[in-house]
Amino acid sequence: MEKTVTEAINFRRSVRVFKQDEEIDIGKVKQCIKNAVLAATSSNLQLWEFYHVTDKTTLDQLTEACLGQNAAKFSKQMVVIVARKDLWKQRAKANSAFLKSMLGDKPKSAYTKREKFALDYYEKLIPTVYFDVFGILGWFKYLIFQIVGIFKPTYRQVRNSDMRIVAHKSAGLAAQNFMISMAAIGYDTCPMEGSDTYRVKKILGLPRGAEINMVLGCGIRDEKGIYGPRFRVPFEEVYHHV
Repeated sequence: MEKTVTEAINFRRSVRVFKQDEEIDIGKVKQCIKNAVLAATSSNLQLWEFYHVTDKTTLDQLTEACLGQNAAKFSKQMVVIVARKDLWKQRAKANSAFLKSMLGDKPKSAYTKREKFALDYYEKLIPTVYFDVFGILGWFKYLIFQIVGIFKPTYRQVRNSDMRIVAHKSAGLAAQNFMISMAAIGYDTCPMEGSDTYRVKKILGLPRGAEINMVLGCGIRDEKGIYGPRFRVPFEEVYHHV
């Protein structure tokens, strides 16, 4: 029986040693990745990709790229989560096409105000925010938005670096969906930031615009796989009721 959400959250730990005599089911891991793509994502652009690695040779290469750490070395499978800010045009067009298919075959003049806003969001606003030329246009937009912000609340994160952060935040949300889904079925993970991302990209044959969000080792925890009791700073230090 799958764990409840609270049970899965409490079960999840960053496991660094996985049992070598127990395999995990490829299909079940793939289903957890399907759960990952249901995560919240900025503007529904879904600027992510997931690489499910089961090939032994590739696992060995990724272990070296992950600096030989135990969470990689003992993994039975790996999942690499990739941020794809460079795909914003394709994903915006996909959203626009989906909206049009839902609205039916009718002229734009027949759209309601809300329907027109939704289409304009993907066909006008998203290109305004995401389009950039060597980062220069982003800074120009940033200055304009800061000036507008003096007079009224406005969106200010329009530089290339800002949009990269947006893409990685969405990828991080998907990663959490994946890890909790794995925990719910008794599988373990370890998110690894310690890696040579250039080598990871090269191993997976990723294009220049792709960015590694994180590499996750997957397996079933060994008794030595958790290095100590869970530590969290006191809840009162991070909780603020306004």
